Amino acid sequence: QVHLAESGGGSVQAGGSLRLSCAASGLDYGVYYMAWFRQAPGKEREGVACIDNRGSARYAGPVKGRFTISTDNAKTTLFLYVEDLKPEDTAMYYCAAGIAFCGLNTGAYYEHWGQGIQVTVSS
Repeated sequence: QVHLAESGGGSVQAGGSLRLSCAASGLDYGVYYMAWFRQAPGKEREGVACIDNRGSARYAGPVKGRFTISTDNAKTTLFLYVEDLKPEDTAMYYCAAGIAFCGLNTGAYYEHWGQGIQVTVSS
């Protein structure tokens, strides 16, 4: 059974940084694509970044150059390093895993989701 658990969120001031982690169990990183999505209050969920099993990553426009997605060597933990945070980055951040595609335009590519973790950025 696949289980994803996020950690590392919190409250920071604009310009600050955080490292989000997603501990994964029950899946084979060799076949899964991993991603981070976020959802702000009153807004639709949006893809932030995804990574394939070769380490190739894709980023959404608003976070490109500020966010970095990666995995550990054992490929059991997914990370999202977020820097130069802005108030508009405030959202619940979700870790996701799927076998279809490293895509950001829809969450339908991903079968498994974590519970989410809050990131709040104050100005």
